[in-house]
Amino acid sequence: MEKKNRSREKILIVDDSEMNRSILADMLEEDYEILEAADGQQGVAMLQKLGAEISLVLLDIVMPVMDGFEVLAVMNKNQWIKDIPVIMISAESAPDAIQRAYEQGVSDYISRPFDFWVVQRRVVNTIMLYAKQKKLIGMVTDQMYEKERDANLMVTILSHIVEFRNGESGLHVVHIQTITELLLESLQRKTDRYPLSHEEINMIVMASALHDIGKIAIPSEILNKPGRFTDEEYEIMKTHSSVGASMLRDLSLYQQEPLVKVAYEICRWHHERYDGRGYPDGLKGEEIPIGAQVVAMADVYDALTSERVYKKAFSHEKALQMILNGECGTFNPLLKECLLDVSGQLQEKLEESFSNVKSEREMRNFAEEIRHHEELGASNRTLRLLEYERMKYQFFSSLSQEIQFEYTVSPAILTVSEWGAKRLGISEITVNPWENEGIRESWEKEEIQRLRETVLQTTPEEPVFRCFCHTKIDGKVCRRQIVGRVIWSEGEKPYYTGLIGKVIEVLEEPENTVNQKNGPCSEVEIERSREE
Repeated sequence: MEKKNRSREKILIVDDSEMNRSILADMLEEDYEILEAADGQQGVAMLQKLGAEISLVLLDIVMPVMDGFEVLAVMNKNQWIKDIPVIMISAESAPDAIQRAYEQGVSDYISRPFDFWVVQRRVVNTIMLYAKQKKLIGMVTDQMYEKERDANLMVTILSHIVEFRNGESGLHVVHIQTITELLLESLQRKTDRYPLSHEEINMIVMASALHDIGKIAIPSEILNKPGRFTDEEYEIMKTHSSVGASMLRDLSLYQQEPLVKVAYEICRWHHERYDGRGYPDGLKGEEIPIGAQVVAMADVYDALTSERVYKKAFSHEKALQMILNGECGTFNPLLKECLLDVSGQLQEKLEESFSNVKSEREMRNFAEEIRHHEELGASNRTLRLLEYERMKYQFFSSLSQEIQFEYTVSPAILTVSEWGAKRLGISEITVNPWENEGIRESWEKEEIQRLRETVLQTTPEEPVFRCFCHTKIDGKVCRRQIVGRVIWSEGEKPYYTGLIGKVIEVLEEPENTVNQKNGPCSEVEIERSREE
């Protein structure tokens, strides 16, 4: 009795045969909540809606619209397969099909006709295995989080001690890390010459905080001198790179730690220059590790744009010009291109880092609360209300003689009302709609681009848009008006996550078809549209 009262695990059955779905449901409905989808696209839509609430998918191979292998491809692309196990159930017994299913991540394979006991045991075993795996991953993640947090904390404390002696604002290290990360991400997009993993990039960013650790050994009267250095003072100042490297080299117990190795390279060589005119070793070109090259550029940019006891701050534009013109030494040409590529984001990201430093303690406390809280999910009542609203929308859509639609950006899924789908000659649910042949036949490329431009002109304050277009309906091209509302994310920098709307027939099209009420797209929105 107690088992029936508590929330049951959900199993999604995706099969075009209603009889097969019914037989499987009869086998499992006593212990599980059963969800059904009549084809692959319906199954993907339910996975997108419910996510990890689904404990297991029973998936057929041969289905219309989207077969089982295509469903697995979508699950892999969106990484759902990591959290939601799949058992393939099919009459297809060819070894190639079975091997392909396992290669795409299925946990088990059951052939029809069904055996009640086999289905029961394999379902139970798969769900239990994934539950234990999630628990183990959670434990390991918590341990890694604690170690990374402690390492970051110690690096931050040490780097701020150096900054305190140097009379700096406390933001120099944060700026260096922010600029380093931007440059490395741009470099990975631009070339495969420096194949860095995500973990290696994070390591360089963390180690960059220690680039000036050797300054702790420089006399304060030289370190904070307001005027120009004498030749002798300059030579003393230059020793900070080799002194910092020596400090790290003397950590004999930790020489095999990746962080220490990367930090050593950055400490010693972040003042080397690409033409060989840097110090302390006069390294040239690719002799300089890429981490040290990137931190060197980040260090120069922040030094130019920050006020010091001996100089005023240069503007962002002036700093870029000085670096690109070679006034601050010679840099890797690829990194100069990367600097130009991220120049539009630099000021914005550095302002963000200032805000983040101010609220760092509050954010850490909030993160801890989230990590250890066990009841942050939506309540059953809230989920029921949301489902009720969706049910109302679908019901009224079915009664309306209009083409109504809903579109989500990630994953890209277009849902069209039943009547509208019939008139357009497409499925009610379409995954990756802009790659769908039926939609490409109904909408010309220019019309899709016009709609995208209109959507990008909306704002969270004014999300409603209208635009006119020509589309093929019932086999005929006709003029239509699209009226919709863009769904925006929450937060300080919202972005659109989807839209809802309808297509209306019109008699004539006004001269100006673009929504003029909203201003031009922001740079962030333009870049987002390009990526999509």
